[in-house]
Amino acid sequence: MRFDLTDMRLFLTVVECGSLTQGARAMHLALASVSERIAGMEAALGAPLLERNRRGVRATAAGEALVRHARSILGQVEQMRGELRTYATGLKGRVRVLSNTAAMAGFLPPQLCRFLADHRDLSIDLEERPSAEIVQALVDRRADLGIVADITDLAMLQTHLIADDQLVVVASHSHRLAGQSNVVFADILAEPIVGMADTALETHLAERASRLGRQLDYRIQLRNTEHVAMYVEAGIGISILSHALAKTIRRDLAILPLSEAWAARRLYLCARDFSALTPHAGLLAQQLLQRAP
Repeated sequence: MRFDLTDMRLFLTVVECGSLTQGARAMHLALASVSERIAGMEAALGAPLLERNRRGVRATAAGEALVRHARSILGQVEQMRGELRTYATGLKGRVRVLSNTAAMAGFLPPQLCRFLADHRDLSIDLEERPSAEIVQALVDRRADLGIVADITDLAMLQTHLIADDQLVVVASHSHRLAGQSNVVFADILAEPIVGMADTALETHLAERASRLGRQLDYRIQLRNTEHVAMYVEAGIGISILSHALAKTIRRDLAILPLSEAWAARRLYLCARDFSALTPHAGLLAQQLLQRAP
């Protein structure tokens, strides 16, 4: 059974028009030619694809299955053509990069800016995701490179250390912690928390709290850093963030490092296989590693 792209496009058109005659007209083909091609598809499949009646045609169960697959295949073909079309306009390639919140806030933006300035014919698809999602996307080959914290299981990936980070407590200046030089994690477990919606960090902190027989009291979890800062400033609670992210806050808040050794995090550049990267993804990986401390 072999259906080419023309077969699939023709069949979709006939089903969408609900008529062989209308489908033939839309495809600028003779009615006899359309009937012959669909009959050939049915013969190759060994099952009818269309039910014919006085009102026109409708897809059988086999035809509905073909419709689903044909739409998917033709959509992918159009996406491929769109990407290849960029080569004709001078764009030579794209790199898909996923980053956790900490790297996006501090390390990554100046590096990507420098890379794009140096390579005018390349583009980057950049998305911010939790570290655990980044790992899975790399394993599934849905991204070229990822930057994640070491609080995530990286066993399935190749990794290179590119930056250090520190977990900090963010509090209003009126809070009892504000005057301290650092904070012990056990001392804040009774505090209400304004959380940043970062699944990997939340899981990591929950695991650390459970070792002390406690759990964190999240009053609310938000995706926007400035919203977190607004709630903290209003006295809703304290927050635990990466230092890189806390430095982006524009409000006047106390930023206090967590004193535990585990609060010093490392950020890793990850790939499924660095040796198998596309040339342009390899160029970006090389630059990020050169800028690493």
